[in-house]
Amino acid sequence: MPTIDPSNPKRYLYTTGSRGEFQFGFSRALGHGNVVRVAGTAGIGADGQVVSDDVVEQMRAAIETMKASLEDLGCHIGDVIMTRVYVRNATDIQSVAVVHGEVFRDIRPAMTIVKVDFIDPHILVEIEAEAVYGGADEKSDGKTSAPTG
Repeated sequence: MPTIDPSNPKRYLYTTGSRGEFQFGFSRALGHGNVVRVAGTAGIGADGQVVSDDVVEQMRAAIETMKASLEDLGCHIGDVIMTRVYVRNATDIQSVAVVHGEVFRDIRPAMTIVKVDFIDPHILVEIEAEAVYGGADEKSDGKTSAPTG
């Protein structure tokens, strides 16, 4: 269940309770207005450890944590409009992109993949997301249409 931000009742915070969220002072996800943002999420298990040394398994676990964050704040995967994927090894980009495609092929959010170094040397991939309640294609009149121009 999300927590209402005591300093701003329009903000809803979601935490997985990870050590890093407390240590670095951030929320796993935050909903404000009709936007939800999910912070960089790695394939970390309930025990606080990386789930595997396999990048595909880490990506799948990270996506599951991201989905739980979205759902707790009232969104679903179809509401995602942007993802950013961070990989340690450039050679893993193809494998990570395939997993991303399995989840987002029909949704087709904007996407960026960047090669980075992580603080934890066991982390091979992270994903972050931005979502809009109801998806990005609904106009204020409730009709769905593609942008013009």
